[in-house]
Amino acid sequence: MEEMEEELKCPVCGSFYREPIILPCSHNICQACARNILVQTPESESPQSRRASGSGVSDYDYLDLDKMSLYSEADSGYGSYGGFASAPTTPCQKSPNGVRVFPPAMPPPATHLSPALASVPRNSCITCPQCHRSLILDDRGLRGFPKNRVLEGVIDRYQQSKAAALKCQLCEKAPKEATVMCEQCDVFYCDPCRLRCHPPRGPLAKHRLVPPAQGRVSRRLSPRKVSTCTDHELENHSMYCVQCKMPVCYQCLEEGKHSSHEVKALGAMWKLHKSQLSQALNGLSDRAKEAKEFLVQLRNMVQQIQENSVEFEACLVAQCDALIDALNRRKAQLLARVNKEHEHKLKVVRDQISHCTVKLRQTTGLMEYCLEVIKENDPSGFLQISDALIRRVHLTEDQWGKGTLTPRMTTDFDLSLDNSPLLQSIHQLDFVQMKASSPVPATPILQLEDCCTHNNSATLSWKQPPLSTVPAEGYILELDDGNGGQFREVYVGKETMCTVDGLHFNSTYNARIKAFNKTGVSQYSKTLVLQTSEDTDSEEQTVPFPVPSERLPLRRMSPFSSTLNLQPSFPGRAYFDFRSSPHQLSLHSSLQSLNAPGCNFETQSASYSQLVDIKKLLAVAWFAFDPGSAHSDIIFSNDNLTVTCSSYDDRVVLGKTGFSKGVHYWELTVDRYDNHPDPAFGVARIDVMKDVMLGKDDKAWAMYVDNNRSWFMHNNSHTNRTEGGITKGATIGVLLDFNRKTLTFFINDEQQGPIAFENVEGLFFPAVSLNRNVQVTLHTGLQVPDFYSSRASIA
Repeated sequence: MEEMEEELKCPVCGSFYREPIILPCSHNICQACARNILVQTPESESPQSRRASGSGVSDYDYLDLDKMSLYSEADSGYGSYGGFASAPTTPCQKSPNGVRVFPPAMPPPATHLSPALASVPRNSCITCPQCHRSLILDDRGLRGFPKNRVLEGVIDRYQQSKAAALKCQLCEKAPKEATVMCEQCDVFYCDPCRLRCHPPRGPLAKHRLVPPAQGRVSRRLSPRKVSTCTDHELENHSMYCVQCKMPVCYQCLEEGKHSSHEVKALGAMWKLHKSQLSQALNGLSDRAKEAKEFLVQLRNMVQQIQENSVEFEACLVAQCDALIDALNRRKAQLLARVNKEHEHKLKVVRDQISHCTVKLRQTTGLMEYCLEVIKENDPSGFLQISDALIRRVHLTEDQWGKGTLTPRMTTDFDLSLDNSPLLQSIHQLDFVQMKASSPVPATPILQLEDCCTHNNSATLSWKQPPLSTVPAEGYILELDDGNGGQFREVYVGKETMCTVDGLHFNSTYNARIKAFNKTGVSQYSKTLVLQTSEDTDSEEQTVPFPVPSERLPLRRMSPFSSTLNLQPSFPGRAYFDFRSSPHQLSLHSSLQSLNAPGCNFETQSASYSQLVDIKKLLAVAWFAFDPGSAHSDIIFSNDNLTVTCSSYDDRVVLGKTGFSKGVHYWELTVDRYDNHPDPAFGVARIDVMKDVMLGKDDKAWAMYVDNNRSWFMHNNSHTNRTEGGITKGATIGVLLDFNRKTLTFFINDEQQGPIAFENVEGLFFPAVSLNRNVQVTLHTGLQVPDFYSSRASIA
């Protein structure tokens, strides 16, 4: 019932309708409010003056127009019973409920009629406050509009129903429900307030107390009236004109006003229209039911959204906590490594302290003993022990040779935490909108004709399937570790070709590729098996493959863990061997045969039917010095093949390629040798110290040599002093044999001393340390010395 209250209020005064009248537009208005919004139209705009002047539409009797036909399309809906007129240009106001109305007209002259029914000025205009359509009133004025008795009855019933919930008017805080009403006081009371303020004794005992509903009804000014004809106020409606769509009386029919219209009994039309309204309400009721169900659905959505929000927040917190836990575990692991490095450094330094303390104590004791011997005055006795003492002094002095008084360990920690990728990932951490409508890209296809390997690098090329309609935003290339281990990402980007440098020699790698877009990731492609350069001792079978006719430009390599070189692949040709598995392809590069002695290269147009025995091919590596990892004092020239130094102190430079398998040999020629320095040659880890002589720490294995002799040195320990030094033009050879796990040095094609180091395992880089008095040039791609190869075959 409360939703209906807005339908029962006047759009002008905002209160319940009092004596409502029905305007021709079917809207209602209080009769008193209708009089207040009347506006007088100028005489020149009246229908009579317009017909007298001949304006308007001729030969048409506007007085016979149907009273419901009030809308003028050409004049914005203005109309009247007798004719059309323009709306007066009067500023509008707003009623209490926000409806636009015109200001009241000038007060009419006094008359003997009631204010509501008093005659109105001629040519008065009224505008509907709801649809804003205006019309000119005829001589009957407001009495020409029918009264809405049905609306009055509805309002009475509504007010009676609300009277049951009337509240006490004397309660100070929370008003209680009223139980009685005093007709004389016109006040509603609850029981406590009635006993306190309206006692049943004294003068108030004569007041009449009635129930609240009865008292509410008694407040009405007058009882409900029966609807009468607007033209004949003493006649009740008894018939209904179908054309005019209004009830009429018998007198209207006798006067012939509806003679040509279809007239039906009022009761029959009342039942018919009630039936039509009920049917229309059925459709509206269905819509209202759907609206209620929709509101229930929306309220359920609100609850579901709140529940999902709590669940999603809990999931997000759990995921972030998992990341934090993983970071804490990794932190503990890194701290353990730092502690291990700390303990190792302390152990090395403490061992050196203990060693030097013992040796110093021995040396001091020898010195004191020798001083006491010198004080002796017996020549024969002195000469008996002098030779032995002299030899002991020289031997002790030699024990304090070069490097003994140099710390074996630095105070700096050679550990650097690279947290930039993790920070970038954290900054890019975001939600992903799951949209199932967009499919993932198709699986990429590896282009075998463009894939090849060279030395310890591999170039792969791929493309999208020809009939693929889903674009790929990028690709992910994965390789294993060369030993059948887990795959790891080595490239993510939009390119369709990638060269991976720094792979292990004599290793077999598995490669695969997949595409991705915003929706997700495609399936992996078929696995491609790549074989890097073979060793001279490998037992490969003889296989046919074409030999290129020209030496290709070889790129310098970088270790497997370094940044990838995304350069176009070199135009090499490769031999492909399809293995038994339908999902694997084997790729053996023919580029390993380049620069091999005795190979007769054909012209580009010649046939590639030549057979080459892999056993006879040389597993050579072409590389140069690496400026990126060298000490800043190192000076490079000759395409990074020649190096010297700007400092008098020894500085270290590494080669650009690391080795972990196979047999490898390279040489260095001495271009300049001044003031008899002692350069060092050998191999080292990637994190070797760069500001001391090679071999001073435990990350390098080297031979340092001067103009007379050489020593092998590792972790500042000097061994195997060997006669024979270097001069300008000398050649130093380094042979790294992973098959035997040995490191051997050569000077001028002759082996220098025994095998320098054994049990050599891991990843090593060619290394040199020198100062400004030395300049050397690197030579790579060389075969192993013949006498070493023959000796290896005998072994």
